[in-house]
Amino acid sequence: MPELNLTSAPAHLRHGSSIGQPLTRRDGVFKVRGQATYAADNHPPGMLFAVIAAASIAHGRVTSLDVAAAKRHPGVVDVMTPDHKPQLAIDPEIKTNPFVFRMEVLQSNEVRYANQPIAVVIAETLEAATEGAVLLAPRYEVLPALVGLDAGESFVPPVVGVGNPTENHRGDVEAGLAAADKQIDAVYETPPQYHNAMEPHAIVAAWDGDNVQIDMPTQGLMLSLARVAELFGIAHDKIHIRSPFLGGGFGSKGLMAGPPVLGLMAAKLVGKPVKLVLRREQMYGPVGHRAPTRQRLRIGTDSEGRLTALDHHARTVSSTFDDFYEPAADASHTLYAAPSIRTSHDAVRVNTGTPLFMRAPGEATGSIALESAIDEMAWACGIDPLAFRLKNYAEVEPITGKPFSSKALRACYEQGAARFGWSKRSLQPRQMRDDAGLLVGWGMGTATFPALMFQAEARAVIRRDGSGAMEIGAHDMGQGAWTALAQIAADELGLDIDRVEFKAGTSDLPDAGIAGGSAHTATAGAAIHSAGAAVVAKLADLATGDERSPLFGAGNAGVIARDGRLIRRDDESRGESYVEILARAGFAEVEARGTGAPNPAAMEEYAMHAHGAVFAEVKVDPELGQIRVSRMVGAFAAGRIVNPRMVQSQLFGGMIWGMSFALHEEAVTDRRSGRIMNANLGEYHIPVNADVPPLDVITVEEHDPHVNALGIKGVGEIGITGSAGAVANAVWHATGVRVRRFPIRIEDLLTQL
Repeated sequence: MPELNLTSAPAHLRHGSSIGQPLTRRDGVFKVRGQATYAADNHPPGMLFAVIAAASIAHGRVTSLDVAAAKRHPGVVDVMTPDHKPQLAIDPEIKTNPFVFRMEVLQSNEVRYANQPIAVVIAETLEAATEGAVLLAPRYEVLPALVGLDAGESFVPPVVGVGNPTENHRGDVEAGLAAADKQIDAVYETPPQYHNAMEPHAIVAAWDGDNVQIDMPTQGLMLSLARVAELFGIAHDKIHIRSPFLGGGFGSKGLMAGPPVLGLMAAKLVGKPVKLVLRREQMYGPVGHRAPTRQRLRIGTDSEGRLTALDHHARTVSSTFDDFYEPAADASHTLYAAPSIRTSHDAVRVNTGTPLFMRAPGEATGSIALESAIDEMAWACGIDPLAFRLKNYAEVEPITGKPFSSKALRACYEQGAARFGWSKRSLQPRQMRDDAGLLVGWGMGTATFPALMFQAEARAVIRRDGSGAMEIGAHDMGQGAWTALAQIAADELGLDIDRVEFKAGTSDLPDAGIAGGSAHTATAGAAIHSAGAAVVAKLADLATGDERSPLFGAGNAGVIARDGRLIRRDDESRGESYVEILARAGFAEVEARGTGAPNPAAMEEYAMHAHGAVFAEVKVDPELGQIRVSRMVGAFAAGRIVNPRMVQSQLFGGMIWGMSFALHEEAVTDRRSGRIMNANLGEYHIPVNADVPPLDVITVEEHDPHVNALGIKGVGEIGITGSAGAVANAVWHATGVRVRRFPIRIEDLLTQL
């Protein structure tokens, strides 16, 4: 595995700070050269290959497997089935904490969804394992499959998301609607969507007694380690997980899923290292997805176009055997200042793999419905959609009454609109055409995402040669986290980035928390900030307590770490280098640990959100109904920007995903069989280069001192939340046709154009 060089000198001149500089990705050279070692690139000596045999039915039980035929195939070593497998230390159906979900690891012959693992074939080659899986020729007792949002009796789940209340309200919604001058009552539907990261889920596992070496992509090193420990009944220090590179995750690699556990079981069964990699179609089932929703929004306004009530109800689905409920209606908690608001959820159970976290869970599904409804309401009032939002955006969080950075949201509206040229928009739909006669529409959507933060720890070192090191078990899914975190480390250690060794990506390093919820930079960055301050303080104690140091007695005045030196805060002419301090003290290095965690007092007093506004232009062929997004502008306020280059890339990605949500992405389920019919990248539509328009991103300056010590907010998911609604609203403005089922299809327009 190549050593990541996070210390090469930048190609531009910095001005005393790494934070805020648009450094290129420090791991990029290895990726473009093909030297980056992903999980499946590892080949320990004697390694075998494992292939999952997946169920072709959605509900029933396996009645037979032709194990003998599979074992007769040349190269097949063993076949793992419910009757032939290593025993786990605990029942995988037991939920030991809120971040544990039930998994299918051959505990019975029951089939609960299509693509569920029903056996694992282990062989000397991938080809032999694949052919052996086919030879199993499973037979089933088939039961009717529960499919869709009307599959059964609905119920109110105890919580949605991770512990969120199922219902929230303030004020009297029915009275507010009754008093309204104008109302809308509309239903919006979003489809199931599946993670399609470039790198599929994979594991290379090698046991040595009770010790295990694991290579796997994970967004949560310590969560995965803890799950392996409890499932196999071994101590944490006997497990070593390496995850230096991830080819995307989007939430699906945050929690331990069934397939990696099957890889561990297979390696234990045969006593040799085993590699298991999911095929693309096998990712449509056991590793989570975004659930479908049906959302009803009722909105009322007074005669001046001010909101009187907002009622947002969402129906979603979960699996027949576990509980995760897409918190779609929660998107209406944070944006619009209605005096009465209610959000609520219900659900049905279907034969599917358990839905889980998929980028911007809840906010992505809820915001496209909310922003479409707000647009409809503006039209009903005869008010420009931007003016309507400016009239109704919240100054405080509507449900809790906690203040947040509402001025930043207004700045996003104003700066985005100016860049886009929104003032030239016609109020009436179907009034704009280009030179080729295509219908042109302009739409907008408000973006929001909570500014989350978890707990983390880091270790910092300052060495006698004047260099430094920062160690933290952080994760980089390709978004540039290792570069951004190294920039924070350099500033906290008072060193140029080329003098800092940054270590991350393995489970033997301090816990960096989970890379999810757009919280990783804030979480790991806070721990790095704390560790850096602690090690500098230790160094300062050595200097200020030493009579031979020019910093002697400077404890009360304080010192500043800069350019590998400590200098007096009140007299910058007095200072000395790290090298001098450590040499005189006779120390090879000083080290310290630091932690990062949310501030409970700030969370109690303030609402924490990032904001944005997205503007989209679409062009629609009036005869064919074909839709093209021709340009998008997004303005986002996301706190302190650590690396503008990386942030722009993340926001671009979110805007593209929002466009995909509105126009492309949908998993189609066969209602007869319960199987996903387009479980591949040929028919599961996502935007390709030809679909992506010119994108323009504005990062609105924002200083929010309450979110964390560094003022950092996440940027990974917020770009989706405004973009999907902006594109949908632009389609309406172009055509005059309001589509409430997503993705918008050509046939939705053709019958009404």
